[in-house]
Amino acid sequence: MSETIDPCPISPVVDLVFSRWTTPILWVLREHGRQRFNQVQRRLPAITSKVLTQRLRQLERDGLISRTHYPEIPPRVEYEITELGRSLSPVFAALTAWSDAHLSEVAAARRRYADSP
Repeated sequence: MSETIDPCPISPVVDLVFSRWTTPILWVLREHGRQRFNQVQRRLPAITSKVLTQRLRQLERDGLISRTHYPEIPPRVEYEITELGRSLSPVFAALTAWSDAHLSEVAAARRRYADSP
């Protein structure tokens, strides 16, 4: 029986961190600190409540955010990035730097591609 080796060792991290809406949610919580559900949703107006709920649960399950429930009336729930989630900051910084340096080149390549026969 042969062992299957993943040809790309970062695939699990890419699946974890860069699925749709995960990065924007982490970014919001990193930039703005502890947030209630509605605050996160206001900062990401294109996300639906259902998808935001799903992503927040996944991020909590994976240890990237924490959820704190306050037994008040009305109930209050807040979300905050964890130290594990915060440890992705250098990754986000590297991607921001790459984006600043190269997105114009990507846009130019796309224009050349669209104009080619």
